[in-house]
Amino acid sequence: MKISFTLANTLSLSRLFIAPVIAWIILSDWWLTASFFLLLAILSDLLDGPIARKKGQETSTGGLLDHSCDALLMAVLLFVLNKTHGIPLLLPILVLGSFLQYVLDSKALSGHKLRTSFLGRSNGIAYYVLASVCIFSQAAGIDQLDKFFIMFAWILIASTLVSMSERLWTLLNR
Repeated sequence: MKISFTLANTLSLSRLFIAPVIAWIILSDWWLTASFFLLLAILSDLLDGPIARKKGQETSTGGLLDHSCDALLMAVLLFVLNKTHGIPLLLPILVLGSFLQYVLDSKALSGHKLRTSFLGRSNGIAYYVLASVCIFSQAAGIDQLDKFFIMFAWILIASTLVSMSERLWTLLNR
């Protein structure tokens, strides 16, 4: 699998570099700075796909890179938010597990396009929402929402398990 360094792929890869930086910044209790870097990560995620399509550089490898960087960013953030906000450790583990299942099930490593599902895509967006609300609210000085964050995380754990079960069921019945 060869990755070409297009603008879109570079934007995707930027999330790999941003992830440990945000983690360190969060653990240093610099929430406003973490918010800035998270906004950069979100912007890179919003722009990489449209740029690849507009330039005619959309590839299955680029799609895999994009989703890989998203999964790793979210796993890192949710792991750190376990320490700061009590997000259940099971959630970042399931983020990585469901992503691995997604890649293997789609046969993406052999060049096939990723097979998405509505629930899987919704979960991916919800991981970003949970991490963002935790970080942005902390930056704004709103720190009484931990029970809400934990409840939302458990709902995401349940929906991730349902998504993984659906993928497994589909694979077994194919």
